[in-house]
Amino acid sequence: MVWPFALTRRNLRNAIPLLVVVVLTIAAGLVLRVYAHRQAMDTLRADSVRIARQQERLLDSELRRFRLLPIVLVEYPDVGEALRNGSRAAAGRLNEKLRGLAERTGAPVIYAINRHGRTVAASNAGEPDSFVGRDYNFRPYFQQAMRSGTSEYFALGNTSGRAGLFLARRIGPANAPSGVVVVKVEFGRIGLAWASDPGQTFLVDNHGVVAVTTDSAARFTTIRPLTEAARAAIAQSQQFGGIRLRPIPYHMGRDAMVTDERGTRYVLGQAAAPLPGWRLLHILPSEPALRAAAGWVRSVTALFAMVLIGLALFALWWRTRAERAAGAREALEVEVARRTAELRAINDRLTVEIAERIRADQRFRAAREELAQANRLGSLGSITTGVAHEINQPVAAIRTLAENARTFLSRAMPDRAGANLATIVEMTERIGSIVQEMRRFARRGAHGLGPVSLDEVLDGTMLLIGDRFRSAGIALDRPAGGALPQVIAGRVRLEQVLVNLLQNALDAVAGRPDPVVRLSVAQRPDGVELTVEDNGPGLDPAIASEIFTPFVTGKPDGLGLGLGIARDIMTEFGGMLEVTSSSLGGAGFRIRMRRA
Repeated sequence: MVWPFALTRRNLRNAIPLLVVVVLTIAAGLVLRVYAHRQAMDTLRADSVRIARQQERLLDSELRRFRLLPIVLVEYPDVGEALRNGSRAAAGRLNEKLRGLAERTGAPVIYAINRHGRTVAASNAGEPDSFVGRDYNFRPYFQQAMRSGTSEYFALGNTSGRAGLFLARRIGPANAPSGVVVVKVEFGRIGLAWASDPGQTFLVDNHGVVAVTTDSAARFTTIRPLTEAARAAIAQSQQFGGIRLRPIPYHMGRDAMVTDERGTRYVLGQAAAPLPGWRLLHILPSEPALRAAAGWVRSVTALFAMVLIGLALFALWWRTRAERAAGAREALEVEVARRTAELRAINDRLTVEIAERIRADQRFRAAREELAQANRLGSLGSITTGVAHEINQPVAAIRTLAENARTFLSRAMPDRAGANLATIVEMTERIGSIVQEMRRFARRGAHGLGPVSLDEVLDGTMLLIGDRFRSAGIALDRPAGGALPQVIAGRVRLEQVLVNLLQNALDAVAGRPDPVVRLSVAQRPDGVELTVEDNGPGLDPAIASEIFTPFVTGKPDGLGLGLGIARDIMTEFGGMLEVTSSSLGGAGFRIRMRRA
């Protein structure tokens, strides 16, 4: 007996969360249903009022346009002449003016009535349904306009049978009127515009008769019972001809709710129409909005139920989680210890590999520097003869000047001796600058980068290699000093690159009848370009694409290392060395450097 009792209690304990979910879901559904219904109806009421006001503004805009026509027609001379004198010529001219005005404004018909109520001119003159000659003395709009000056009256047309608003204005003073000008406004276009909005629209006159509507079944119906006086006035003026005014096929409730004959419910919105005593009503069906609200309630209720179920499941998970936490924590600690050991071993291996790579990189850099140093020393070997000649000439001149100075001193000519000694000092400084430049070029220096003057670099380069150009009788076209910019580089290594390029150019033009080597500098927005070009035979096409690859050379006795080293140096400077076309017809190399 114990087991069934325990099982029942367990089942009851598990069923309590489900029962709570059901109760809360039902309660939430009821509350949401009331809220959604109220919101849907409020939104419908606001929409119906908004549409009614929007349609009222459209109607007012249309009427304003046509209300100006009678005012304009009063100023036409032919109007007064045709009405007062009955002039046929004036009436004919007026017919044409009224016809043109009707075509331009879209008015169905415009006509003029004399003081006896007979039409003397109309825009439809000469047509089968012409108003000319017809008697409208019985029409209320004629009578009211003759009394008060203006009138606006809605009725069925006696001749056309089409309903419209008659806008009338008296011609002449009240004690001696000439007649009335009338513009008929029909609402077909307005009705089409209204029909594009959802729901139905009704334009109701001061008697409660639906004059214009988007529902053909409700046209010329009444929204409330007519008084006897109103029925008599409508019958006497033949306002709606022989149409029997029946009640509208809608039931108008007091709570802004409307019901049609099929039981469909609508929400009513209304606005005052731009006609005295008239109203514009608009109804929207409530069923689509309520159906959407019901669907929203179902969706939100289902979501709420799922959230509750999720919370219940979360609570169950949270309860069982504590039981599994201890075992999971222990297993996690074991796994963390194992992974930590593995990561430590991996880290040790990576540390060894990184250290080895650092040492390999250092060896590579040292080897490359050794190679660059060997390249510089090799270049010194090729320019030593020229440098020796540069030194021997001043030394010979110094000896001669010194001997002459001794002679001048023995003859008591100190001024001449002083001039010779000053010249000796200048030549000594020249020898010192040459030797200093060679020592700087050959020294194994640091790899620091900084601002370097191109003028100083070019002058140092020419100290090293200028004599080779002069000895070979080769013209070097170079920029004038003093105006060149500073660049980011290392002076010695940049001189090494220039010496390499200029020696290659010298070798390329050797043996030509008119050898020329040009060194030019161009300043760009993104840096400085230095170009070395010659009029030699140019690069061999077979090796042009691999000219910077080590051991690739076009010289029979060359090693193919100089250009590769030069390109590596320029890459370290943040620039580049590349092959370019030569304007002299031979080979060209362009150096791109950053501006300091």
